[in-house]
Amino acid sequence: MKTLNELKDMQAKALEKLELKDGMRVLVGMATCGISAGARPVYETLKKEVEARGLKDIQVALTGCVGMCTYEPIVEVLEPGKKKVTYIHMDEEKAARVAASHLASGEPVAEYTVGGNLQTLEDLEFYKKQKRVVLRNCGLINPEDIGEYIARDGYQALAKALLEMTPAAVIDVMKASGLRGRGGAGFSTGLKWSFAAPNQADQKYIICNADEGDPGAFMDRSVLEGDPHAVLEAMAIGGYAIGASKGYIYVRAEYPVAVQRLKIAIDQAKELGLLGEKIFGTDFSFDIEIRLGAGAFVCGEETALIASIEGKRGMSRNKPPFPANKGLWGRPTVINNVETLANIAQIILNGADWFHSFGTEKSPGTKVFALAGKINQGGLVEVPMGITLREVIYEVGGGCPGGKAFKAVQTGGPSGGCITSANLDTPIDFDNLVAIGSMMGSGGMIVMDEDNCMVDIARFFLDFTVDESCGKCTPCREGTRRMLEVLHKITSGKGKPEDLDNLKELAENIRQTSLCALGQTAPNPVLSTIKHFEDEYRAHVSEGRCPAGVCRSFLKYEITDACKGCTLCARNCPTEAISGKVKEQHVIDPEKCIGCGACVNSCKFDAIIKKN
Repeated sequence: MKTLNELKDMQAKALEKLELKDGMRVLVGMATCGISAGARPVYETLKKEVEARGLKDIQVALTGCVGMCTYEPIVEVLEPGKKKVTYIHMDEEKAARVAASHLASGEPVAEYTVGGNLQTLEDLEFYKKQKRVVLRNCGLINPEDIGEYIARDGYQALAKALLEMTPAAVIDVMKASGLRGRGGAGFSTGLKWSFAAPNQADQKYIICNADEGDPGAFMDRSVLEGDPHAVLEAMAIGGYAIGASKGYIYVRAEYPVAVQRLKIAIDQAKELGLLGEKIFGTDFSFDIEIRLGAGAFVCGEETALIASIEGKRGMSRNKPPFPANKGLWGRPTVINNVETLANIAQIILNGADWFHSFGTEKSPGTKVFALAGKINQGGLVEVPMGITLREVIYEVGGGCPGGKAFKAVQTGGPSGGCITSANLDTPIDFDNLVAIGSMMGSGGMIVMDEDNCMVDIARFFLDFTVDESCGKCTPCREGTRRMLEVLHKITSGKGKPEDLDNLKELAENIRQTSLCALGQTAPNPVLSTIKHFEDEYRAHVSEGRCPAGVCRSFLKYEITDACKGCTLCARNCPTEAISGKVKEQHVIDPEKCIGCGACVNSCKFDAIIKKN
């Protein structure tokens, strides 16, 4: 593809296909969330049924995640002039019925739709406060068909940059947009590019950081699975802006669907001349390769990531020099994460003022969050910066299940902190979250309710960072391990009041002396939970109890006179702590009981009570 006219001709043809003047389009959510829920056999069934029935005017296509992972597998039927029909919780049997009734006869199967009354996902509160920029194509296009991306203005931004703008002008637009890195640090994207642009070198590099490692985070994976060309186009624009002709996508090997779709997208872009030599007939050439990561959390840090691509052990190094000056193989390098890159084409096409029209003054645009944990409507959400935590948790997410009371939300993954109900009305942006003791991070948002033990939550996150420490610096390698030992001591019922002071002192030393952000932020979950839930820590170390009834060492079980002597509890106890005769009340030996709760789960008469 050498000219803009050729791109526009392909766009026109692709639009004809998507406009469906006389037929239907059936989209099956085939991101990882959909596939794991059983979408693949649903997809195959629909294709077979359409073929067997000779329904030549019906397209069955795969698509990415629409965000509402709770309802997977999801099938959406689009027909010109009619409201979209969304089917949820699909299986092969339901797919066959939809094919027979809806696709062949035009009669939707209402009972399989949202609410059983032909609602679409867009009718739900989950979507009403969202604004989709990064996720604009996810769930709408087939990510394995470059034509569908081009139909929705794909590669128009690259053409505009190469044919109408200088590299400096591209950087100026990015600066003016105020786009801040969505990988966690929130650094100005335009400023980062401007640092690399003037540096002279025989080679420069653009790297996409797709090493998404936070527990509960799946934003980058979903973008790569649902709209991979958005990332490729943005990398090429960045390459043009800084003078780089080579790009690498560093992606986790645990993301096989994303990797496969990236490979398909790169091959398609090369075939059309949108990657490779002399793109659009200009002197600009750009190529992209994929590098698989082995799942080390520390490789999300840019210098560790660079070391990994170079074939070395993923370990951070001191800065300066910064990658923009001396990065991959000693050459100037710009690293942006997936979500950051997915904004860029839209900014080039629509302008900096458009990007500033939503979000906040210092944090314009949107943010994608993986909403998980104790939440009714979990999934992938994209909201304007400045929306409050309360709106996200209660209006978008639907609050906590079972009417349970909200307790805290962890933002920023293992590097972030817990935010309590006192700060639920805080507008979400980079600076506000830091001000209340947390951080944006890459976008994980884990909700906790009254049944969560905050000491155990801190232990969980610290256990993760201890395991993921690269081991290069002593404060992180040894300090976090010592903190974890103290937390294990507290949650196992052996803690002492002075342990809290020891935790705080250790945490401050680790924060101030660790080499990279992994160690510097590792104590955050501990410090934030002590700050907001010190009473829970005190209950563990001074009162010998876990208020939430989570930590096993504090749990005591008692069999009441409701016991019928069925012996089911005794048979299911792993430590033989329960004794008694058939048809007589049983008893639990507290010395043998490990607090696993197997007895409670097996009792059919609610005869066993838990005491915290």
